[in-house]
Amino acid sequence: MPANHDTPGSNAILVKKRPGIISFYAKDIKKNKMLVIMVLPVIIYYAVFCYGPMYGVLMAFQHYNPVKGIIGSPWIGLKNFIDFFNSPSAYRVIRNTLLLNIYSLLFSFPLPILLALLLNELRSNAYRRAVQLSVYLPHFISIVVVCGMLVDFCSTEGIFNDIAAFFGAKRGNMLLQPGYFRTIYIGSGIWQQLGWQSIIFFAALSGIDMNLYDSAKIDGCGRFMRAWHVTLPGIMSTIIILLILTLGAMMSHGYEKVILLYNPLTYETGDIISTFVYRRGLLSRNYSFSTAVQLFNSIINFMLLISANWISRRVSDTSFW
Repeated sequence: MPANHDTPGSNAILVKKRPGIISFYAKDIKKNKMLVIMVLPVIIYYAVFCYGPMYGVLMAFQHYNPVKGIIGSPWIGLKNFIDFFNSPSAYRVIRNTLLLNIYSLLFSFPLPILLALLLNELRSNAYRRAVQLSVYLPHFISIVVVCGMLVDFCSTEGIFNDIAAFFGAKRGNMLLQPGYFRTIYIGSGIWQQLGWQSIIFFAALSGIDMNLYDSAKIDGCGRFMRAWHVTLPGIMSTIIILLILTLGAMMSHGYEKVILLYNPLTYETGDIISTFVYRRGLLSRNYSFSTAVQLFNSIINFMLLISANWISRRVSDTSFW
């Protein structure tokens, strides 16, 4: 008679069934339901406005007809990309986009770090708060208002021309001169965002162990050496992460201000890929061509992000993945 393995004392081995992946995530969601509810609006936002419209990239490979829609429009392959690279504007907008963003990175990225280090060295809390307030306020001014101020300041009778005339320079509308466009764009961006961008670095400084400063002081390090050997290494991971994010958005940064400031006379130095897409897509209604140009721009951004993360992982222990 065969043995009954269900009876006590039998040699049966009980194997516990592992929960499925769905039940595992369902249990995790139930356990952290309040966190899920908090993050749900963000997920919905990106799903609806960022990932949902991605099927529109098909227009880059079509001769898009609004009546026929994306599904019914004829397929033309890479013709839009070929037309863009053969156009006389391709070199200009790619060059201007790269130069404008490289200059912004070189001048705008290190200054908030320097400001945070300087604020960290101030001994008077009242003076520190006053400086922080004064440099944070420009961030809350609308970009339209900032551009309106720049139009007035750069006019022939504006304050910038008053300063230039004091040193013997000739008066003229600076926004109509291509040579001034990048300086005005980058300088105004530094003025508006310097204080706000320094907040995250100043917050990272508060996480550094004060015992490290005491140890460095005992070893004979002055204030500069403590900042170099203790402060900067303490916030280096934050610097690298923000640098990767900045590089990932280099090709599509700040186009709103460019649209508000540039004009046909400054296309030579101010026309970038995003503004070129705006004119060809919305104003000229060449949707397929502008979609192809913007897709090329997004691919460059993606490659920059991947490259920056790969380099960061090779030279340091900080990366996104």
